[in-house]
Amino acid sequence: MGWVFKFINSSIGKKFMMALTGSFLLIFLIVHLIGNLSLFLGEDAFNAYVLALDAIKPLIRVIEVVLLTAFVIHILNGTRLWITNKRSKGPKNKINGSPENSDVFSRTMFLTGSIIFIFLVLHLGTFFWRFNVYDPLQMADDHQYYAMVVYFFNMWWYAILYVIAMILLGYHLNHGFQSAFQTFGWNHKKYTPWIKKIGTAYAIIMALGFASMPIYFLLGGGN
Repeated sequence: MGWVFKFINSSIGKKFMMALTGSFLLIFLIVHLIGNLSLFLGEDAFNAYVLALDAIKPLIRVIEVVLLTAFVIHILNGTRLWITNKRSKGPKNKINGSPENSDVFSRTMFLTGSIIFIFLVLHLGTFFWRFNVYDPLQMADDHQYYAMVVYFFNMWWYAILYVIAMILLGYHLNHGFQSAFQTFGWNHKKYTPWIKKIGTAYAIIMALGFASMPIYFLLGGGN
C-alpha cells in the first residue's frame, strides 16, 4: 500500500485526486440545481421535494458523508498544490503555469476556491443546519422550507453575497471542468475545443441557475 500513499502525495497524484473529487462535485451540482429549481414551481413543489429527501434520510446521510469527504480531499489537495506552487522557484516551475501559458481561470483557482469555501460554510449554516439540526425560527419544524428560503433570499446582503459566490463558482468550474479531462488524459486536438466549450457552457448554466434563485426572490418572486 506504500505506493498508493506515495502516488497520492506526488504532484500527479494530488492533481488526480483533485480531478476525481472535482468530477464528483460537478455531478452533485447538477443534481442539486435540478432539485432547487423546484423553488420556481412554488411552495408546495419545493416543500414536497425536501420532504421526499427526508423520506430517504439514511441514504441522504451516506451521500452527505461522501460529499464531505470529497470536499475535504478537494480542498486539502488544492491547498497543497497552491503551497507547492508558491514555493517553486521561477515561473517555469509553477504547477499552474506562468501568466504567459495559463489563463485567468487557472491562475485564480485557489482564490475563487477559498471564497467559495467561506460562502459554503455560511450557506450550510443558513440552510443545512436549520433544515437538519436546529432552526430558531421554527420553520423547519413546521416543514416551512420554502418560507425559510424566501426569508433568507429577501435579505439583500445575503442574496447579493450568494450571487457573487455563484459568479466565482462559474469561474472556478470553467477551469475545473477542462482541467479534469486533461488530468485524466482525455484530451485530443480534435475533442479538446469541444471540451472547453462544454465546460464553459456548464459553468455558465450552473452559475446562472443558482444565481437566478436569490435574484428571483429579491425582486419579489414567490411573495
